[in-house]
Amino acid sequence: MSLLQQGNQRQLQCKRVVIKIGSALLTANGQGLDHQAINHWAAQVAMLHEQGIEVILVSSGAVAEGMVRMKISARPDDLPALQACAAIGQMGLIQAWAGALLQHQIQTAQVLLTHDDLADRRRYLNAGDALLRLIKWRVVPVINENDTVATDEIRFGDNDTLAAMVASLIGADLLIILTDQEGMFDRDPRKDASATLLSTVRAMDESLLAMAGGGGVLGRGGMVTKVRAARLAAKSGCPTLITSGQTSNVLLRLVQGEALGTLLTADEDRITARKQWLAAHLQTAGRLVLDNGAVEAIQVKHRSLLPVGVRQVEGHFERGDVVECVNLNGERIAVGRVNFSSQSARQVIGQPSERVHEILGENRSVEMIHRDHMAIY
Repeated sequence: MSLLQQGNQRQLQCKRVVIKIGSALLTANGQGLDHQAINHWAAQVAMLHEQGIEVILVSSGAVAEGMVRMKISARPDDLPALQACAAIGQMGLIQAWAGALLQHQIQTAQVLLTHDDLADRRRYLNAGDALLRLIKWRVVPVINENDTVATDEIRFGDNDTLAAMVASLIGADLLIILTDQEGMFDRDPRKDASATLLSTVRAMDESLLAMAGGGGVLGRGGMVTKVRAARLAAKSGCPTLITSGQTSNVLLRLVQGEALGTLLTADEDRITARKQWLAAHLQTAGRLVLDNGAVEAIQVKHRSLLPVGVRQVEGHFERGDVVECVNLNGERIAVGRVNFSSQSARQVIGQPSERVHEILGENRSVEMIHRDHMAIY
């Protein structure tokens, strides 16, 4: 995709777009789904289709719709109640999208995912194959988290993250996150009238997280989840555009080149499919705490992780599981497929490579995680 900004114009040449629409844009002030708004979005999606752009929707609103149908005023705190609301509301949500898009002769498909679906490589690839076939058939997938079966351990927690993972999964050219804010500001505009809208920034700019705020009443997101989602999408070379869904004909204006909202650019080209899968892991089987030398070797020199650079092993995992690598401050720097079980790893941490075979009594690779099986943050 070509990204070029001159003044108030952006050159956005993209073929495949993931569009995430939040609860605030799809619900009628706590009165259930806003069918007029959904029809409006469907009309814009239809126009993008006519231009040959492949659209994948990530739609919130199921829990909010379920709450209204059950006459629940406050979002439940307990997981079973949330799951029940999602199950009830999902019926109305997918019916609304299917009916709205069918008016434009566009077929839809409901796709419900959990993190567990994408953490397993085979299921990850199967989900990608199914989505790509739907796109090939010119069907618009309407994706949501499968709240009804998700647990605290496997849930995405917000549809911003889910949208970023889908964008990585299908090789999207652009992720558009529609919200009730104009975009990303250097300060919270609700508290500081002098806050400045950021037009184009690097997704991996560390200062962005400090600028982000909290979420709303119905949603689980907030600007912080959108920044994190943009960083996740950037791992696969996909830029993210955060802008207001309240702007008239916003999708059409974006693809026509109008510089609306905040564009968070990716630093690198697409990573390999295996590393995309690794980068998508939010939950991991365990954690390795690395010393400063190992962090530099991984991030700067792009080397494999050796036992000598591991300070601590946390959790229980088996050989081949995906684990998280953090620095001494607990900050994630990489995830990867580990070559040792947690028991073996604890026996060799801090040891030079020549002692690994001696300690374990096995003739195996001395890398704790090979660089080809690691996604760096």
